[in-house]
Amino acid sequence: MLMRTDPFREFDRITQRLFEGAQAGAMPLDAYRDGETFVVHFDLPGVRADSIDLEVERNVLTVRAERGSVTDGYETVVAERPSGTFSRQLFLGETLDTANISAEYTDGVLTLRVPVAEQAKPRKISVVGGSGQARQINA
Repeated sequence: MLMRTDPFREFDRITQRLFEGAQAGAMPLDAYRDGETFVVHFDLPGVRADSIDLEVERNVLTVRAERGSVTDGYETVVAERPSGTFSRQLFLGETLDTANISAEYTDGVLTLRVPVAEQAKPRKISVVGGSGQARQINA
């Protein structure tokens, strides 16, 4: 299961808003469960697929992406779109299968699918009664 809150992440966001302005929300995400898979969508408009880097270490998924500035070499009139390298970390629960994460990048949205680990899925256990008849119980 995805960890819903990270107490230090909110502190980081506040600090970024104070010191970096528009770059604070550069990688917004949505996450939900679809059956036995968690799905995470990251908004990365204007980012080339080859500049996206995904790394899993223990149960921490790190997403890094780079968006170049289109105003380099020109006289800038307005520059509200953040550029540079962006990074975001997700803390994944023990019940997720981090070895089988899949990623797809379409129309500026990075979609990750993280399956639930086999040991975390519900299973049936047979119970044999004194009469020798077995019956199924959900575990």
